[in-house]
Amino acid sequence: MSLPLSGLTVVSLEQAIAAPLASRHLADWGARIIKIERPGNGDFCRDYDTVMNGMSSQFVWTNRSKESVALDIKSADGAAALNALLENADVFVQNLAPGAAARLGLDARSLVARFPRLVACDISGYGSGGPYSSKKAYDLLVQCESGFLAINGSEAEPAKCGLAIADIATGMYALNGILMALYHRERTGKGTAFEVSLFDSMTEWMSYPAYYVSGSGEPLKRNGMRHATIAPYGPFRTGDGRSIFFGIQNQREWMSFCDVVLGDRSIASEARFDSNPQRLANRDALEALIEARFAVWTSDEVLARLDSASIANARMNSVEEFVKHPQVHTRRRTREVDSPTGPLTMFVPAITIPGVEPVMNPVPAVGEHTQRVLDELGLTDLPKRSAA
Repeated sequence: MSLPLSGLTVVSLEQAIAAPLASRHLADWGARIIKIERPGNGDFCRDYDTVMNGMSSQFVWTNRSKESVALDIKSADGAAALNALLENADVFVQNLAPGAAARLGLDARSLVARFPRLVACDISGYGSGGPYSSKKAYDLLVQCESGFLAINGSEAEPAKCGLAIADIATGMYALNGILMALYHRERTGKGTAFEVSLFDSMTEWMSYPAYYVSGSGEPLKRNGMRHATIAPYGPFRTGDGRSIFFGIQNQREWMSFCDVVLGDRSIASEARFDSNPQRLANRDALEALIEARFAVWTSDEVLARLDSASIANARMNSVEEFVKHPQVHTRRRTREVDSPTGPLTMFVPAITIPGVEPVMNPVPAVGEHTQRVLDELGLTDLPKRSAA
């Protein structure tokens, strides 16, 4: 089978995480991604760390399978080269600083007016309009503004998410919008200009906490590793000193847990525990009861009992343990990818299509493909000041 996005050309004026993540997902399935970078140092994400054979872990994650073209787009020749690329592009993505793309005529609306079949996506911190539209934004700052830190962490103090969730959410919504717009163009022949912001993406992700707080009139308490509104759901100590996790989603599972795991069906019908609201109200007593029963079993024995009762459960793995996880390696979910500093082991895309192998091409050096792409455009004599 051919790759689903073969034949598509994407030009991305991108940096950091959100836009590069969106375009890399397109690259995974056959789209040609031409990444426009600043001459010299390129995407500043390249310098976040040096742990991947001298390359940044975050850059490696979001930029394999791309062609890097170094252009000074503020120069006349650089702008001309970018314009020539756009004439043949299917998709354009940009996440420049607030207002920068519009000043250069590279905002989505302006570009679709010039190229009516183009799918163009603007990625920003807070979206167009409103008092925050010109405010710079980074992942942690949007986690703060969206209220995420207020619900994340322990009862004692809030905590940021260990992943760049605002960036990741935005990249995935941008990807979703691009695919929808391509489908729309397939039916109508018309391009689409659209925007995605980190704040709007986190607004969607914060819907459940916002609805809960609005409906209850009470703050959603931080519960560390426990679920805020479901019990039992979280960590429990076992007899060998280790903690395991499990979660109960409905009354059928609660009955099975009491019967098969705890070996005492009568607990399920106790007034303190016979519904999720009651279990939440009496969570301390419930957790003490469960851990008292678990104290006579090892973690492996508890997990086996939970499996036999069809109760979802997990170990709390370290990142080192995750990297060695049997589910990853038995299913061959890694590939070796080349880079300017040597081969790297990377995870394959999350989508599995029988008979189709995703693209896992090298991570590019800054400007590695500039000359080749300019030659394709017939711009071989472009002055070096705009491309190096």
